[in-house]
Amino acid sequence: MTVEVPISGGPHVPDEEPARGPGPVPVPAALVQALEAELPAAVALRHALHREPRVSGDETDSRDAVADALGRTLEPVAGTGGLLRLGGAGPAVAVRGELDALPVHEATGLPFASRRDGVAHVCGHDVHTAALVALTRAVATAPDLLGAPLLAVFQPREEAAPSGAADVVTDAAFRDHDPAVMLGVHVQPELPRGVVSARPGPVNASADEIEITVAGQAGHGGYPHRTRDPVLAIAAVVVALQQIVARRVNPLEAGVVTVGQITAGSAPNVVPGSASARGTVRALDADRDDLLAAVREVVTHTAAAHGCTGEVTVVPNEPAVVNDERLTAAIAATLGGRRGAERAAPTGLRLDTGFRSCGADDFSHYSAAGIPATMLFVGTAEPDAVPGRAPGLHHPAFSPDDAMVGEVARALLAAVVAAGQTLPASHAPQRPSPDGGTS
Repeated sequence: MTVEVPISGGPHVPDEEPARGPGPVPVPAALVQALEAELPAAVALRHALHREPRVSGDETDSRDAVADALGRTLEPVAGTGGLLRLGGAGPAVAVRGELDALPVHEATGLPFASRRDGVAHVCGHDVHTAALVALTRAVATAPDLLGAPLLAVFQPREEAAPSGAADVVTDAAFRDHDPAVMLGVHVQPELPRGVVSARPGPVNASADEIEITVAGQAGHGGYPHRTRDPVLAIAAVVVALQQIVARRVNPLEAGVVTVGQITAGSAPNVVPGSASARGTVRALDADRDDLLAAVREVVTHTAAAHGCTGEVTVVPNEPAVVNDERLTAAIAATLGGRRGAERAAPTGLRLDTGFRSCGADDFSHYSAAGIPATMLFVGTAEPDAVPGRAPGLHHPAFSPDDAMVGEVARALLAAVVAAGQTLPASHAPQRPSPDGGTS
């Protein structure tokens, strides 16, 4: 029987403004109860993954730990990733969880802190994966109640090239399951605790690496007129690059040019023959190609103005994460909207429909491959957190508390149920009626 019930035992969530688009989809009570029963084991799995993190490309042990927690064999995908399908034939609702950790020395002080020197889960992937395992085990108890088959995707290499998502979408093992929609979730310290965001359109920026080389003429530091100083030139380049977004991008559109590394010289009294810099170019709704073209133009002409030559090499990475409008509207309605007398099954989280950032995620490759996709963000910031001072994503001390496993899992369950009902009527399994038939 499908009933309208809360997905959390927490306090009542105040009514939100009416959600536009489709109405909310009730979440089956049996799945709610099954999910809650799985959360203690999911927290234990989170601890195990956090204690034994693996960097991008080395996730086999993490994949095996997930398989053990599920009590099932995973189908290999993209090298060190795994797939598990539940339900019958037809198009599936796919959900991603990331397996990899970062090459960072952990400084959380947690009792389950990383045992591997220089490797740590400081981006929340341990939380995401544990939540997906809880969801998958819950659905396994009654897969016919979901509304569509579930495809759990335990993805490798989100943090490093070659992109795990780009490899998953081209892997026949993934494609053979006919993923009709793709869902992802990320903990987000820029959002308050107790908030889940579902916004259509661009929500994460594209991100491309740039490598800049400025060549000049080496010489003695006391005879600068006999040199062509590439250090001065590259310093001017870095400053000039910041004018691209300020003066060549519509102020209502978002883009970022960041230079994070400069290398030049070997002695304080020598003007070197060359200097180099590395950075990133990000475009949320600014034009990605226009930004990169402007970078090349600025580097070339600024270097020339200093008597040097400048070259730019672009290393393409991720496109922007673009949430599908129809899918995201359906999920938002079920997460926290209402239409008329209908009420969505609340998750204990308040719905936000405005958050986006110039962070990047290779989840973008799923929508770029033509699969309607939605990325959700679940807030982790405590009420007393000072923006910019509390540890954020990738910080050595970043670690959401264990309750976030449940919050992420509840958001995913509501999203999966809503997503299943967006499939064409000929594809979506019929929903059970109160008398046990179908409707």
